[in-house]
Amino acid sequence: MSIRGVVRRAAGSLIHRGWAAIRAAGAVSPANPAGYRFRRLGDGACLSFPVGAIFGEAWIEIGEHTLVGERVSISAGMGPGVDLGPDSIVRIGGSCSIGRGSHIVGHQSIDIGDHVFTGPYVYITDQNHVYDDPEIPIGRQWPRNNPVVIGSGSWLGTGSIILPGTRIGRQCVVAGGAVVRGEFPDHSVIAGVPAKVVRRYVPGDGWLPSHLNGARVEHADPGTAGIADPVETVRTAGTVGHAGTTGDVEHAGTLSAAEHLVPPGTAGSVQRAAPAGTGPAGGA
Repeated sequence: MSIRGVVRRAAGSLIHRGWAAIRAAGAVSPANPAGYRFRRLGDGACLSFPVGAIFGEAWIEIGEHTLVGERVSISAGMGPGVDLGPDSIVRIGGSCSIGRGSHIVGHQSIDIGDHVFTGPYVYITDQNHVYDDPEIPIGRQWPRNNPVVIGSGSWLGTGSIILPGTRIGRQCVVAGGAVVRGEFPDHSVIAGVPAKVVRRYVPGDGWLPSHLNGARVEHADPGTAGIADPVETVRTAGTVGHAGTTGDVEHAGTLSAAEHLVPPGTAGSVQRAAPAGTGPAGGA
């Protein structure tokens, strides 16, 4: 190895070791003065260096063993030095992991439960601008606040946006890039723009598509009902999929464009339409 190579290798090693030492020294924890400014920073909690924009620490609580990634911004209020009252505004539970580059912007109330994990670049806020007056610039109209709740055990995918007024239940999954507003029950998979429930967990049946609305899926034995393929029977579990509909829905295999549902208010089953050009006895 040439002298130049040796020097570059030594310099690179020195820089990496120095950067690791800087990151360790710059991290915010209960053991250093930067951690004292928080209303609560639990044992083992850490905000990785370099930190993002952090202000309003006196109204921010972070639970035990929660890891906040690099360049994560957490703020309470419009800016530093504002008296926001006696209660905390941003509350992050214990054993959470907040992905790098995320933003948590609180003005009234953001409550994140325990064991909540997020991907990078997630945005959570309880405040939004309004556009009531079409003549005043939107950025100059007084914003509105609406509390946000994220249930324990949930996962928020990369780039998801949680808007004011959102309440996400326990053990939920938010897909990457989803724009979420509204209330969502426990054990939901939430996706889309605007986001909606695409799967629900039903005890004993697992994760079912939302169109089944908590229905139980059962499979009959092959060869029954006069056909060679298994018959899938969907039995409503405490819910009614269509107003006034009763009874079982039966079909062989997967529904196709040639199949249609009986009209609401009747008791019956999904029928397969006969192919064009066949009589009642054709197409078998």
